Amino acid sequence: MRAQTSSAVLLAAAVALTTLSGAPVQAQSNNYDLIGARASSADSQLRDRGYVSGNGGEGRNNSRYVYWRRGDDCIQVLTRDGRVNSIVPAHINYCRGISDSSSSGNNTAAAVVAGVAIVGLAAAIAAHNRHHDDADRDHDDEYSRGYQAGLYGSDYDDRHETEGYHEGYLAGESEASNRRHANSRWVRGAPTAAQEACSRRADDFQNRPYGSSVPIGVRDLGRGEYELTMATGSYRSRCIVSASGEVRAMNPY
Repeated sequence: MRAQTSSAVLLAAAVALTTLSGAPVQAQSNNYDLIGARASSADSQLRDRGYVSGNGGEGRNNSRYVYWRRGDDCIQVLTRDGRVNSIVPAHINYCRGISDSSSSGNNTAAAVVAGVAIVGLAAAIAAHNRHHDDADRDHDDEYSRGYQAGLYGSDYDDRHETEGYHEGYLAGESEASNRRHANSRWVRGAPTAAQEACSRRADDFQNRPYGSSVPIGVRDLGRGEYELTMATGSYRSRCIVSASGEVRAMNPY
């Protein structure tokens, strides 16, 4: 599966994505035109459009992901071999710490990130490839195709099924479930500082890139302490944390 096909899948998936409230998501076509462009050129274009870059990380096979912010609009840009491979909306939490260069947020994007968060493809592929040391680019592209389909709730493509696609689809379904729980009113009732601290600690605990872990359950222990059940893909852990974000303990689920 070529990168162009994967990019088309990402665009179709973004159009089909809905928030938990049922509001439709509209793809940001002014950014998708950068797919396939050289990374340096895309960076310049995004800055011209009012975006500011922030945290990111390295993936396998010469890939890198970076988060960009413009107002309430947070996106993840994945590059491979020096060219843009995908651009997808991301939860605003991924863009915390990035200076807001726009005083007026994008209302549609704000509605998206309020209900849906997307773990970076590079993070998911890197974790997957720990069990597939011989995975090549075709396998990674197929995994990405399946992951996006499962994440966005698309029908399983049994006509073009491959091992990479199948494993990616299952991982995408698992991640979609994690994100639905993470964005429930019940879980979001936990202090933000506690959620962020446990997310970072769970990433370290599971040896995953930042942004891979989300809380899917919470229990108030009293006296300003909480127990958060953390999801990192299909893995679970339990985090004891104070309301101010001081992690007391991190244990397997």
